[in-house]
Amino acid sequence: MLWPEHPLRSPPATSPSPSRPSAVSFPTLPRRGAVRLPRRAAAPPLRGETSTSAAVRESSARGAASASSAPNAMESEVVVAHREVARALASQAEARLGARLLPSAVPADAAEFHNGAGNAVGSLDVRRGAPGSTIDFMLQSSLHCKVSNGAIDITSLLIFLNASTDAPHFLMEFIQGSPASIVVILDLLPRKDLALHPEYLEKYYENTQVDKQREKIEELPQAHPYRSQSLFVRSACSPTAILMSIDCGQGGESTLEEIVRGQLATAARELLEIWLNSCADHTSEMEEDQAVY
Repeated sequence: MLWPEHPLRSPPATSPSPSRPSAVSFPTLPRRGAVRLPRRAAAPPLRGETSTSAAVRESSARGAASASSAPNAMESEVVVAHREVARALASQAEARLGARLLPSAVPADAAEFHNGAGNAVGSLDVRRGAPGSTIDFMLQSSLHCKVSNGAIDITSLLIFLNASTDAPHFLMEFIQGSPASIVVILDLLPRKDLALHPEYLEKYYENTQVDKQREKIEELPQAHPYRSQSLFVRSACSPTAILMSIDCGQGGESTLEEIVRGQLATAARELLEIWLNSCADHTSEMEEDQAVY
């Protein structure tokens, strides 16, 4: 997520490495089988994608589908509830930001990718901010990776602002390591030290009542606080961050899906709406010693 030399400070132009699916550490998961989920129809071409690259993607999808008859082949695309939530939020952000986002220019081999070993498949979309806007970039990514104790599905949506504003960034990440459990990270990432700048805390976190979303998720009986092993990650998040582990227990797959599509989707949508209303249009230039945030 936000380690000191985080590559997202300069969005990737090539296929990301599935060997490091997320900077956020998560607890060791019990040994379970990989999630067997239905295939979804091929996604429409990304903005800025040519008909040629769309044809390449379609051809790749057909090849993956034919290979799925092999016993250990990866699914051409794995559908999970939190990925659909992320796509809906990305569409919501795109509709509001409009011309402030440039068209996607991600090449076809990075927009949908897999590794040579055949145990990881993912997608990536990066849209940079238009000149003169407060947007640095919006990144949407997903990764399905087989591991020794099952499979991991990670979905991320980040909208980072540039140095023309000191307003917080938007961060959403879902890490699903078993069919019935998930780690949730939702936050408006502060760009100032909140202890040294109480007016910043009041403006973006108290006045917006953003903490209500965290309180709603904490009320779920399946929700428990999640503590990253990274001290940097803990220090980078705001005090209103939703850092939760949701475990629905053995046989709780349908319950988890209901929570993801219900309470989690609502909290993420409300948080994004607060960010769009209070942060995306704010123009208070970063001080020179804070420009790295």
